[in-house]
Amino acid sequence: MAPKDLEQQLAFIIEIDKLKNVVRQTLLTDQSRRENSAEHSWHLAIMAELLRNYAATQVDVLRVMKMVLVHDIVEIDAGDAFAYDPAANLGKSDREHQAANRIFGLLPEEQANELRALWREFEANATDDARYANALDRLHPLLHNWHTEGGTWRIHKVRRDQVYRRMDPLRTATPELWPTVVDMIEQSCAKGWIATE
Repeated sequence: MAPKDLEQQLAFIIEIDKLKNVVRQTLLTDQSRRENSAEHSWHLAIMAELLRNYAATQVDVLRVMKMVLVHDIVEIDAGDAFAYDPAANLGKSDREHQAANRIFGLLPEEQANELRALWREFEANATDDARYANALDRLHPLLHNWHTEGGTWRIHKVRRDQVYRRMDPLRTATPELWPTVVDMIEQSCAKGWIATE
């Protein structure tokens, strides 16, 4: 029989495998299917390292990587709420807090507190690390929509103002990336991938 801490850690590891079953709206760049939340989190962790020089302030990349790896774990219980769907976002915070308590609570107390604190920090978006992590979380679907000729923007008839509002945190968290973001949005509007009315 494994020690209690190990039993809890293994139970958590098995539980978070369920994140692979949480399907997001974002299409893979080959457009073969929608991505799952585990794939999204992994992609953000790589982006955190690759794009660190674009952060407006110095960030702790290891902390950011941990943050983006845990930020969507709550979706196991709460589901993924599409950013451009107001109805899906009603009650999201309550659902996610309940999920965080249950899922992180599977771990030994010290690890549970650490991961829950990282998740809360990401959600509060009030530290430099969290602002950078949130910027990456918004940039990722933008890149996918760009490489799928509008992907979910076209499917859901997303408007220019909605995309700019969603992307706005990149303006201050990663200011050197902002001109590229604007260019992608404007070209997408010109191509009819984003609704302009």
